[in-house]
Amino acid sequence: MRLILCYFLFTLVLSAGDFNAIVLQQIARMPQGGGYATTTEAHDALSRSAQLTDAGVQLRAEMAQPSYCSGATYLVFLKALGVLQKSGSVTLTRAQWQALMPKRLGDGEGVWGRWNANGPGTPRLFHELGLGRNFTSFSKARPGDFLKIFWTEAVGLKERGHSVVFLGLEEVGGVPSVRFWSSNKPGGYGEKSVPASKIAHAIFSRFEFPERLQGLASLPARDVYLANLLRKESSIAEALRMSGAK
Repeated sequence: MRLILCYFLFTLVLSAGDFNAIVLQQIARMPQGGGYATTTEAHDALSRSAQLTDAGVQLRAEMAQPSYCSGATYLVFLKALGVLQKSGSVTLTRAQWQALMPKRLGDGEGVWGRWNANGPGTPRLFHELGLGRNFTSFSKARPGDFLKIFWTEAVGLKERGHSVVFLGLEEVGGVPSVRFWSSNKPGGYGEKSVPASKIAHAIFSRFEFPERLQGLASLPARDVYLANLLRKESSIAEALRMSGAK
């Protein structure tokens, strides 16, 4: 009876278009810990964890260790797409899955290179493909929203940021705080809570229109704005404008 009820609720979620619930479901199935690193080893581990084989897409997050923040959130994104594909809610061709696979790409190149870029990488991708809304208000955020955190005013060259999945607002010792999931220093995969005052800026991205991934073929090979952020400074105002965030 419990399995039947779970299946009914899950089908209801899909029919209602509540993809945040699917994102949260994939987080619950991710490994714990594993260490944090941004080394070549970590990049290669991410590539090995997502493979396109004759049998289809294989996503093995346990292989992506040590991990880093954008790689962690991207794996959750891919795993959510896998669920949608199996349910028939989205149909991605082999070529489209190939375009989604993480590989050694420069910032702003392809899908993964956009997600992994400095600045508003994920929001920019969502804006280009129309995958969902980008916004800045914590009061409008829901658990399961993707979130780019900027720890300082810097965007681009001198940026200090974090790619996470928003889990909610809470008080820790009387201090208003933000809880999220990602690969966090130093432990790796897991949840973390930080005082809201430590976040200079935040851009939320809500996954709403997976069918618009059909537009992958029209996505320019390189996003010049994101690619340039490795050597140039931007601003939060420009980041918001380039991602259509409100």
